[in-house]
Amino acid sequence: MNEERRTCYLMGTVIKLWIQHEQADELLPEAENRLIDYEKRFSANDDASELMVINHQAGVAPVKADDELFELIQLGKKHSLPKDSFLNIAIGPLIQAWRIGFDNANRPSDQMVQLLLQRIDPQNIYINEEAKTVFLEKKGMSLDLGAIAKGYFADKLLTFFKENGVYSALIDLGGNVLTYGPAPKHEDGCWRIGIQSPFSKRGELKAVVKVKDKSVVTSGIYERTNTINGQTFHHIFDQETGFPLETDLASVTIVSDKSVDGEIWTTRLFGKQPDEIIDILNQSNELEGLVITKDGQLHFSEALEVQIVQ
Repeated sequence: MNEERRTCYLMGTVIKLWIQHEQADELLPEAENRLIDYEKRFSANDDASELMVINHQAGVAPVKADDELFELIQLGKKHSLPKDSFLNIAIGPLIQAWRIGFDNANRPSDQMVQLLLQRIDPQNIYINEEAKTVFLEKKGMSLDLGAIAKGYFADKLLTFFKENGVYSALIDLGGNVLTYGPAPKHEDGCWRIGIQSPFSKRGELKAVVKVKDKSVVTSGIYERTNTINGQTFHHIFDQETGFPLETDLASVTIVSDKSVDGEIWTTRLFGKQPDEIIDILNQSNELEGLVITKDGQLHFSEALEVQIVQ
């Protein structure tokens, strides 16, 4: 069985793909092209993207969306609406005002933040399922799918690999890992996925999780930061205040079957207290996970305990 790996830089992160397949050298270039296509179509930073067509028509007119973009917006809205959710795909105006993680990061004025808070209500995303149109009711609204898109892309890529008979695969979209088939060099067939130690050098691990045919998604406040006028800001925002979230958490990791579910729930849960997050995960039949606090404490769901190597 042939093994091939590919590394590229897309979506603001390092992408790593590895597969076992007889024509692995033919499949990986196509996989990379699919990721490039997704990035172009769904980007909130490219005025020519399909997503930005919807954003530019905010307060003006509904826009017919491609099936995949429509599916992702529909899913994002569903998980943005619960009152206790920290996910909000309508948060685009704040993301664009702050630009955390970009060279032109900016600390908007308090007055500007208050203005933008009036434009981020997900209730104002109107979806017509029959016509597959999306309409942002207020001018100045904009969608940002960055909190969930990589998981969606990873799942789509795995479907492509499965359809082409890939024996084993590892998809790493930077903090978003999806495994399929047996891991090489391990008798139990499980993959060992490292969980970064927050605020340490890249590659220093707090824990290792053993998984097979699972997704492991981690979101952390240490991943993208900017220091502005001596104050450091991270990229996870509080939709109530319009500022980066004040939290005791350093990172949240979700283990799930589908990668998009991991993306959704790392964000939905991020503003909660560690014990509350673990309680929610313990009550779920579909999600497992772990939490690392700023002071380095590790908390994990009961079902995950046997899979953690500290």
